[in-house]
Amino acid sequence: MIAEVIVDIASSEVDKIFEYVADETVCPGARVKVPFGRTYAAGFVMSVKEKSEYPQDKLKKIAFVYDEPPAINEESLFLCNAIARRYRCPKALVLRLFLPAEMRTGKVSERFLRFATFVKEVETGRAKKQAACLAYLKEKGKCEAKELEEAFGASALKGLSEKGAVLVQREKTVRSPYASLPEKAEAHVLTPEQERALSSIGKSDRTVQLLHGVTGSGKTEIYLSAIAKVLKEGKSAIFLVPEISLTPQMLAQLRARFSSAVAILHSGLSAGERFDEWWRLRNGEAKIAVGARSAIFAPLEHLGMIVIDEEHDSSYSSEAAPRYRTFDIALMRAKYNGCKLILGSATPSIETYLKAEEGEFNLISLKKRINQHPMPEITIADMREEVKHGNPSPFSSALQEELEKCLKEKKQAILFLNRRGYSQTVICQECGYVAECEACDVPLTYHSEENCLKCHYCGARYKMLSACPNCGGVRIRYGGTGTQRVVSELKKKYPSARILRMDNDTTSGKEGHYRILKEFSERKADILVGTQMIAKGHDFPAVTLVGILDADMSLHFSDYRSGERTFQLVTQVSGRSGRAEEVGKVVLQTYSPKNYILRYAIGYDYKGFFEYEKRLRKATSFPPFSKIVRVMVTGEDEGEVVEALKEVYFPIKQLVDENPEEILFFNKMKAPIKRIQNKFRYQILMRLKGDALIPRIYDACQTKRRNVLVYVEENPNNLS
Repeated sequence: MIAEVIVDIASSEVDKIFEYVADETVCPGARVKVPFGRTYAAGFVMSVKEKSEYPQDKLKKIAFVYDEPPAINEESLFLCNAIARRYRCPKALVLRLFLPAEMRTGKVSERFLRFATFVKEVETGRAKKQAACLAYLKEKGKCEAKELEEAFGASALKGLSEKGAVLVQREKTVRSPYASLPEKAEAHVLTPEQERALSSIGKSDRTVQLLHGVTGSGKTEIYLSAIAKVLKEGKSAIFLVPEISLTPQMLAQLRARFSSAVAILHSGLSAGERFDEWWRLRNGEAKIAVGARSAIFAPLEHLGMIVIDEEHDSSYSSEAAPRYRTFDIALMRAKYNGCKLILGSATPSIETYLKAEEGEFNLISLKKRINQHPMPEITIADMREEVKHGNPSPFSSALQEELEKCLKEKKQAILFLNRRGYSQTVICQECGYVAECEACDVPLTYHSEENCLKCHYCGARYKMLSACPNCGGVRIRYGGTGTQRVVSELKKKYPSARILRMDNDTTSGKEGHYRILKEFSERKADILVGTQMIAKGHDFPAVTLVGILDADMSLHFSDYRSGERTFQLVTQVSGRSGRAEEVGKVVLQTYSPKNYILRYAIGYDYKGFFEYEKRLRKATSFPPFSKIVRVMVTGEDEGEVVEALKEVYFPIKQLVDENPEEILFFNKMKAPIKRIQNKFRYQILMRLKGDALIPRIYDACQTKRRNVLVYVEENPNNLS
C-alpha cells in the first residue's frame, strides 16, 4: 500500500503530497511519523492507493502510526482540502485546526491513575496503619491509591496489596472540565411562539435558519429542543457561542439536559482536559460539542445540526491564518451532512438579515420576551449637559439616582464600558506628550492596580511616568476612562456596595470568567462592571439596572460598521436588565443624544435600523452590496516590506486594469496603525462589486520572502 502524506510543516515549499510505503492498517486521516530529509516529521495520511508512479524501492516506509481510530475523519479531510483551496494556505496549517495543539506536539496523552479497590478482610496484626487503611477503603469501596498513601503511608497499602486485601491497578481517567457545574434539569414547556419557531425549522427546506428574537425571548430553549430531536435520530450537534465567558453557562444547560453526551472545546481548558474532551467527541462517546469559534472543527460524525448563537459577533472571524469566517465553515459542514445551520441573534448582521429578507435563509421571528414582560426602558443621559452643570464624574446624575435606588432595593446593576484599564491615555499637560508603546504606534493605557502602563496590542508593560520624558514636566494627566477607574469611582461614591470587575485583566485562567459570573449570579456582589464580555447572553434575574457609560465609543470609528456595532452593543447590553419579574431600566450616556443609531436602539427598532442602514450601504456601495478586500504586508524591515508590497501590488493592479467593471475602489497605503509588535504595516485596500476576482487576488499574494508576511482579509472586522 502507498500512503499519500502531508507533512506537518506549515510552509508552501513542502505543501504537497509525499508518498510512503504503508501496511494495510494505515488509512486516510491517520497521524504518522515519517522519514523526511535527514530527520523525521509528523504527517497526515490524506489517502491510500495500491501503487505509486515511482519505483517502490525508492520510497521510504512510514515509521509509526499514532492514533487508533485515525485522528482526522473523512469529513475533516474533505474540509481541509476545501479550506486550503478557498484561502490559499498550506494543508498542514489547515489540518492543525482539527486537532488540539498539544496533541500534535506530543505534549499530552491519555491519563492513567492508580486506584485501590477493596477485595476482602485480612488479619493485619499489629500493623495499625494497615488496619486503618483497610477500614477506610472498605467504607469507600474504591479510591485513588495516592490518597491512601498520603493518609496511611505507601508501605501500608503495599502490605495490604501483598496480602490480597486490596487490588491496586492503573486505570484510564478522563479529565472533566467544569466538573462542579450544576446539572439539575428543569421541566421545559415551550411557549406557542417557541413551538412555531421549532416547527418552522423542522419544515423548512433551506439549509440556513435565522432565529431573530429579542433578548430574553427563549432562543436557547429552541436550540436545545432542536438538538434533542437530532440526538433521537442518532445524530450529533455543534453549539457555538461567541465568548468563552458564555461557555460554562451554556455547558451547564446542555449537561442538565443531555448529561455526559456534551463535551466542551475552547482555549481556556488545560491541555489534558482539551485532549480528553476532543477524544470523547472523536470516538462517539460525546455527541454535542459546545464552545467558541474553534469548536466548529469538532471531530463529530453524522452531524444533524449546527447552532451559531449571537451570529453577528465579530469573534466568529479568525484573525490568524487561515482567516476564515465561522459561518463559511459551518455552511460547508451543514451541506456535507445535509443538516440545518441555525443562526441566532437579537441583532443579526446586516448581511445575514438581508439574505433572510430575500429568502435565501429561513427567517423566524420571536417578538416577545418569554415572560411576556416589556423590554427595559432606556433613558438617554446627555453628557454635554452633565459637563455644563459641573459633573466631572463618569456617572450622569440620572445613573447615580438609579444606582442609589437599585442598591437601596437590594437589586443588582451592570455597568458597561468597553475599555479596560484605568485611563485610555497618559498625557503631559505642559507639552502635550502622549505615552506610546515602543513596539507599536499606539498610546499606552494606565492600569492603576499594577501602577504601570500597558500596550493592549502587544502586551508590553512600562513603568508609570513620574515626569514627562519629553520636557521633564510633572503635570501628568489621565485621558479617558477605563473599567478600573469606574470601579475606583464607584467605591468612593458607594463604599458599602460590593463590586466585581470583568475584563481581560480579571479573567485569566480556565475558570476566570465562570468564577466572576458565578459570584454575581449568587448575589455576592451588587454591581458588575465590565467590557463587552458581559454584554451577551447572560441571564441574571436580580439585575434591574444597566448603565452604558460611553455609548459613543464605537459610534465614531472611521468604519462602515460602526453604526451597526453600536446598535448591537446597546441592544445586547440593555437586554441584561429586567429578565425576571421586575421591569428593567437602562441609562445610556452619550454626547450625541440625537444620533439616529441611538434613537433606533432605545426603541428596540431593529427593522427600522436595518432599513436605514441597508439604504445607506446600498447608496455608498459598502458591504453587503460590495466586498472589501485588504492585502496586508508586514515585517520588521520597512524597506523589505515596501519591496514585498510592490511585488503583490503590480499583479493586482493588472487585474484591476483588466476588470474595471468589478472595481469600486483600489489603492495602496500605510495601515492606519503603522507598526505593531515592531512590524511595519502596509496595505492594499479594495472594494469589489462581487467575488469573481478574489481567488486571483489570493494567487497574486503568494510571496517567497521569508521575513515578510502577506495575507488577504475579506470584509475585515478591524480596518486599523
